[in-house]
Amino acid sequence: MVLKYSDITEKIIGCAYNVYNSLGYGFLESVYEKCMMIELKEAKLQVEAQKPITVKYRDFVVGDFVADILVEDKIIVELKSVTQIVTAHEAQLVNYLIATDKPVGLLLNFGPGKVEVKRKVRELN
Repeated sequence: MVLKYSDITEKIIGCAYNVYNSLGYGFLESVYEKCMMIELKEAKLQVEAQKPITVKYRDFVVGDFVADILVEDKIIVELKSVTQIVTAHEAQLVNYLIATDKPVGLLLNFGPGKVEVKRKVRELN
């Protein structure tokens, strides 16, 4: 069965709430990443942590970056553990989507008081 993007992002967000409800705020991103990997695998999603992704400009390889989590080889998940998400965090995720041709990304911040979620969709030309 092929999952729709909305189904996958819903599962990812649910996993983030599970992690936050257990740990709360104040841990390093690496701790949240390990917990998310456990939750996502238990949700029966294909996941890769610290996934190297090649960035291309036209047909030229111009660099690499490491995605915190790649889900179902479709959705980039960028994790933060900061007081609040700022524009630079959102721009980083949008740039990852543009450079990799991945269509959807989630920015998850395990901040004080709640999980903050930003969903980004790559503009298709």
